[in-house]
Amino acid sequence: MDVKVDIYGSENDDQQKLPLLHNMEVPEPERNLIQRAINQTFQSTAHLSNLLPTGTVLSFQILSPIVTNQGNCDSVSKLMTATLVALCGASCFLLCFSDSFRDNKGNVCYGFATLRGFWVVDGSTTLPPELAAKYRLRFIDFMHAVMAILVFAAIALFDQNVVNCLFPSPSDETQEVLTALPVVIGVLCSMLFVAFPTQRHGIGFPLSTK
Repeated sequence: MDVKVDIYGSENDDQQKLPLLHNMEVPEPERNLIQRAINQTFQSTAHLSNLLPTGTVLSFQILSPIVTNQGNCDSVSKLMTATLVALCGASCFLLCFSDSFRDNKGNVCYGFATLRGFWVVDGSTTLPPELAAKYRLRFIDFMHAVMAILVFAAIALFDQNVVNCLFPSPSDETQEVLTALPVVIGVLCSMLFVAFPTQRHGIGFPLSTK
């Protein structure tokens, strides 16, 4: 009598016994000084991705050539350009106070930090008071909001169409300031943001894994 060995069944049993990767504890590797410095550099670069809401910057870059008429502005185009810069700057400021969390079903809920806690935009859920208190406004939020406006102003000054529209005939001194100021703002705000990174993951920013 032939005996059949269920090879596939045994392999399936072995696979079921193996733990999944997300259930395994990954050991913390030992890093030397250079590896720790590289890792810190990557973490700092990741923090910089939270400096500006990507949607606002993308909208500005798309609309800028249109409202400035490729830098050939009349009085109406100049007003539209100033309005676009003001609206995008206000958006960068306000969105720095937004945050997000995942509910029990894994859905992402957005809201704004308040002095008392957290206000969910769509009102789909309400956080418990002790959890909402973790999202309340802090001084560092206003610091990040001011830095976001400054960085956006630097981006606007890097846009030659905006500069030609708002400053059609700058003097030599003004031209030097317009050239150096965006670089100085970018470097200083980047250093401050790396030193004091935000913990918020709001509208237009990378989502939190939690």
